[in-house]
Amino acid sequence: MRHPFPDPARPAGPSRRTVLAMAVPATIPFLTPSHAAAASARPAGLDDPAKKEIAMQLVSSAENSTLDWKAQYRYIEDIGDGRGYTAGIIGFCSGTGDMLDLVESYAERSPGNVLAPYLPALRRVDGSDSHEGLDPGFPRDWRRAADENPVFRRAQDDERDRVYFDPAVRRAQEDGLRTLGQFAYYDAIVMHGDGGALGFGSIRERALGRARPPARGGDEVAYLHAFLDERVRAMKQEEAHSDTSRVDTAQRVFLDEGNLDLEPPLDWHVYGDAYHIG
Repeated sequence: MRHPFPDPARPAGPSRRTVLAMAVPATIPFLTPSHAAAASARPAGLDDPAKKEIAMQLVSSAENSTLDWKAQYRYIEDIGDGRGYTAGIIGFCSGTGDMLDLVESYAERSPGNVLAPYLPALRRVDGSDSHEGLDPGFPRDWRRAADENPVFRRAQDDERDRVYFDPAVRRAQEDGLRTLGQFAYYDAIVMHGDGGALGFGSIRERALGRARPPARGGDEVAYLHAFLDERVRAMKQEEAHSDTSRVDTAQRVFLDEGNLDLEPPLDWHVYGDAYHIG
């Protein structure tokens, strides 16, 4: 969502979702003692508060090159990916409709707020990369709202959950996936959106054509490899997403370790940077 191409001087993840591979032969991986112990208990899903915090940190490592996802409420920038302004904790975009939905929700909760006057402009630029009617004041007022009004921060949380987190977790649970699989779905819908040939829904359908998920009697590891293969294939279709390390050296690492419940400690790399959650 942030910076479409890794920059050694300012490392960060690629831009946000698209609006518009052969599966790895799977074997049951060896479980380390800590992961085996975790697997023997009934695991918490991604909607468990502690696991959700891990999910936010994992996404932030890819999107912002930091685990401090709460510092991103005030973030706003045009990263040159054709989606206009990208902003906030999940990369709401002025060109893809989710920023408009967020600001409309904020206006309902806090009438007369500093962003409300930009609603007509946000409606006009939806679907484009235009800043018409937003410059020069919109970035300044976005940061002001994030810094001064907890209602705006809460609106970002709620819109993230409504559009991305809750649908991803629900569909993963329907497919019988544990916490890592739920996160794989969430990260995919954050980057790609849900619609179009490169969207999350299409990625999932292609994966289902290659392997059965646990809810259909399949092996979870084999299915997740198929899903991640299809995710990588979709990412490579768009230059801004072509660095696939957020899958290859993050999610795939956890999968190869057999850590299907995303139990700490977690160690991974994104765009060459190392991260750790203890």
